[in-house]
Parts: sequence; structure tokens; C-alpha cells
Amino acid sequence: MDKIVDRQALVGELNQKFGECAEIFEDNTNQSIKVKPDKIVEVMKELRDNPNYELNLIMNLSSVDYPENFTVVYHLNSLTYRHKLTVKVELDKATPQLPSIVSVWKAADCMEREVYDLMGITFTGHPNLKRILLADDFVGHPLRKDFKHNA
Repeated sequence: MDKIVDRQALVGELNQKFGECAEIFEDNTNQSIKVKPDKIVEVMKELRDNPNYELNLIMNLSSVDYPENFTVVYHLNSLTYRHKLTVKVELDKATPQLPSIVSVWKAADCMEREVYDLMGITFTGHPNLKRILLADDFVGHPLRKDFKHNA
């Protein structure tokens, strides 16, 4: 059976170490936290390297277009402890960007490129941020709610 991360303790540790950077995100999983965009790399390294959590596998990186913001969603697993955590980062729609976590997990490379391609979220510091699914001359980002399809 998979264990559940003590989010209260985790958020406390992250905020003590990195300043007010994290909070519990209430959803139906009870496995989510929200992190400030400028702290995502430090927090992800901590989640991976902290022996209490060892969230050493990124399973998925996706994004959601909400009316008020874009949210980037990271699904992490611990192969050691068999627990999971979802990390969410809310971004302003006017400037949707946050630091790349490719330096933490190489597997994030293709995932970040897919989110960039389909949603237009820029991952600063990414080593090769370019389209991965759509043609280079494709205009727009088709998973955004404001995308206009030219038939």
C-alpha cells in the first residue's frame, strides 16, 4: 500500500529552509502542495534529496489553463518509500514562465517541451526549449482555452 506524505510537516520544513515558498493545496487527493514559481528548482532538489521523502521519480509534468492562471503540475513518486506527491505552481497568464527542472530530473526535458509546445509556458534555463509535437511554423498553443483554430 502506498504511503501518504505528511504535507503539514513537509510544508513546514520547506518554508523554514527556503522562506515562505509552499503551502498545502487542498484537492481530492490529499497529496498536493503549491510552490512559488521562483523556488521550484530548490524545492524539487529538496524533495528528491531529503532522506525523509526521497521523491526520486518524476512521473508526469503537465499544465492546466484555469480562468485566473495557468497551473503547472508535477507528479512525483518515491521508489524508496512508495509515497506520492503532487506539486502545483500557479503562473500569471500574462507572463507564463518558470525555471526549468531539467537540472533536477533529465526526464523533465521532454515534458517541459510538451507543455511549452501545447500551452506556451516558457521554462527558463531549459537546454533545448523548442516545439516537440507541432511543426515549427505552427502558430499558437492548441491546449490554451483562448486558442483560435483556423479551419
